[in-house]
Amino acid sequence: MIFNSLEFALFLPLIFVLYWFVAKKSTAYQNILLLAASLYFYGCWNWKFLFLLSFSTFLGYFTGLQIEKAGTRSVKRFWFWLSIILNVGFLGLFKYYNFFVDSFASLMNGFGLNVDPNSWTLNVILPVGISFYTFHVLSYVIDIYYDRIKSEKNIVDFGLFVAYFPLLVAGPIERATHLLPQLKKERVFDYTKSVDALRQILWGLFKKVVVADGCAEWANMYFNGSFEGEVFPGSALFLGAIFFTFQIYCDFSGYSDIALGISRLFGIELLRNFAFPYFSRDIAEFWRRWHISLTTWFRDYLYIPLGGSKGGTSMKIRNTFIIFLVSGFWHGANWTFIVWGALNAFYFLPLMLLNLNRNNLEIVAQGRIIPSFRELFGMVSTFLMAVFGWIFFRANDMNHAINYIKGMFTGSLFKAPHLPELASLTLFFIAFCMIVEWFGRENKYALESFGTKWFTPLRWLFYAFLVVCIIVLSGKEQEFIYFQF
Repeated sequence: MIFNSLEFALFLPLIFVLYWFVAKKSTAYQNILLLAASLYFYGCWNWKFLFLLSFSTFLGYFTGLQIEKAGTRSVKRFWFWLSIILNVGFLGLFKYYNFFVDSFASLMNGFGLNVDPNSWTLNVILPVGISFYTFHVLSYVIDIYYDRIKSEKNIVDFGLFVAYFPLLVAGPIERATHLLPQLKKERVFDYTKSVDALRQILWGLFKKVVVADGCAEWANMYFNGSFEGEVFPGSALFLGAIFFTFQIYCDFSGYSDIALGISRLFGIELLRNFAFPYFSRDIAEFWRRWHISLTTWFRDYLYIPLGGSKGGTSMKIRNTFIIFLVSGFWHGANWTFIVWGALNAFYFLPLMLLNLNRNNLEIVAQGRIIPSFRELFGMVSTFLMAVFGWIFFRANDMNHAINYIKGMFTGSLFKAPHLPELASLTLFFIAFCMIVEWFGRENKYALESFGTKWFTPLRWLFYAFLVVCIIVLSGKEQEFIYFQF
């Protein structure tokens, strides 16, 4: 069951009605309902995945209690490391075991030893959302260990913190300090906030169904075609990289808008995950605006404990590479993700070493419609750096990425590519989406204030246009990209 499916369009209103009309008398009843709905939602993917989700939940709950009541430091440390090792171990087994086996076999074969990786690999399916809910549990246990929070005694509330369906399969990665207190408080229906939440859901669906899925068709044509040996001019390959650049943004930020909007319908605020990253003026600003819940997670639980930027130059360089390499590896068991992470570390290092990584903290062209030439140059150069990096992210393997880049940087790069008519329509929707986001960049999401002061019939005509586009172009229900991570 995915957000842009008919099943979910029936599921969400049912839970909404039960939540506000049947279970409204008690926060406990509302939490039980949301937990049951979350488990059902997750079970629709594969009911067997529920066992691993339940194990991770009970492990975090139990070890959290044991860490808090431990009488000695050694006992506290035992329960802490038990939780960390088991959670990371299951994540590693399902997500990375086969990668390490294949890499080891390739290394041995390079030395002339005949090692067959198929004899050692496991035929397992990667559980949906395992990277996300594992990080929920890890941050909770770490915070208890360092006495930042108290352990949660209510198993329902803790289970909901781990498995809350709007964020379960693709984030945002929540913190116990932010979400658990909201689950304890009484929640009262707010019509104005609910209408605003529906606007956010509508915009998220438009970005996903109209823009991202439209871009996917053409990105797949160029990337898959090049992988299978088709020859494209450099300009076409560059256009394919552009299509994927907007596909991954509108797919993931669209999911985040839908998730945040859905949660707001239930009176629960989730962490913001995107802040218009393609309007960034340097790569440091980009990473403050892209997948915010993940970058701040790595900052708080990896980068700062390693020493952050407090040490000497060598320590700063080491920590920067560690956090970007781990971030890349988090996305998938493929060398392409690791190279993507390393490339972003190289992008980031000059800014950090020259103390320029905190230069662009304010919103670009704040209070103005037109950016300055310097701002425009920064946005374009940062965007092109991101486009180049996304080639590694999208490629099937390293050979594919290298060959794609070689094919792109030829004399034909500057020749106008032949565009199918429908591809031109996709480019129109990309431009439309970015214009709306530009005018809404000073808000939490693009439609928060965009059009709200228009003449009422005009505003509703705009919303109707979005809805019609979603319905007309929703022929194929494509999963969100980040479900695979």
